[in-house]
Amino acid sequence: MNDRITSHDRALTQRNAEGWMFLIEAARDLRTTGAIAPSGKSLARVLTDPVRAQAPHPLAVLEAGAGTGPVTRALIPQLSRGSRLDIVEANPRFAARLRGLFTTHPHLTAASAQVNVHQTYVEQLDTDQRYDVIVSGLPLTNFTPVQVERIMARYMELLHPGGTLTYFAYLGTRKARALTASRAEARRHAAVDEIMAAYQRTYATGRWTVWANVPPAYVWHLQRPLVSADQLEPRPDRASR
Repeated sequence: MNDRITSHDRALTQRNAEGWMFLIEAARDLRTTGAIAPSGKSLARVLTDPVRAQAPHPLAVLEAGAGTGPVTRALIPQLSRGSRLDIVEANPRFAARLRGLFTTHPHLTAASAQVNVHQTYVEQLDTDQRYDVIVSGLPLTNFTPVQVERIMARYMELLHPGGTLTYFAYLGTRKARALTASRAEARRHAAVDEIMAAYQRTYATGRWTVWANVPPAYVWHLQRPLVSADQLEPRPDRASR
C-alpha cells in the first residue's frame, strides 16, 4: 500500500513540475510551446496507437515537438527490440529534460531501442532516415500558413510509403480565436485550417475525439500513399522556418 502511495505521489509531483515548466515556456514563447499544459494520458495513448498496432515489429519512429515528454513516456514502452526513436525538439530546456528521461526510463533498456534527441526544427532535421510512424506534438495552429505547408511537406517526405502521421488539434480553437483575435490573426488561423483540411481530405485514415484531455482534442491519422515522393500533393518548396 505504501509503495503504491509513493509511486502515485512521484507521478503527481512529476505532472505538477511539467505543468509549471509548460507555463514558464509558454510565457517565454507561446508560438513554439503551443499549450499551457502537457498532453494527458488519454491523448498520449491515441497518438501512439499506430506504434502499438504494429508491435512487435521493430519500427523507425519520429516524435516532433515532444515538450516535457508525456507522449514520449507513452511511446517508449510500445517500442519493440531493435526499434529506433528520433525526437525533434527545438526548445533547449525541453530537449535537455528529454535527454534526462532516457537515462532513467525503466523500459528503454529492455526494449533495446536506439533513441536520439535532435534540438532543431523538423524542417531542418538532417537525416536520410524514413519513418514508419511520425507522432507530432507541434502547435500547428500557432504557425503561419507557410510554416505549416513546410512542416506537413517534410512530414510526408520523412514517412515510408504507407507510413502514418499522427497529430492532434484542440477542439473549438477557431471559434475561440474568432471571438478574441484580431482580423489578421483570424485570417491566419483560417488559412492554416484550410491547409490541414486539404491534407485530411487526401491522406486521413481516421479521426478520434479525446474528451478526457484538457482541453479536449481531435487526433488525426494520415497515411503516406504507396507512391513515389514526387507524386505527393500538396508539396510546397521546403525552407527553414
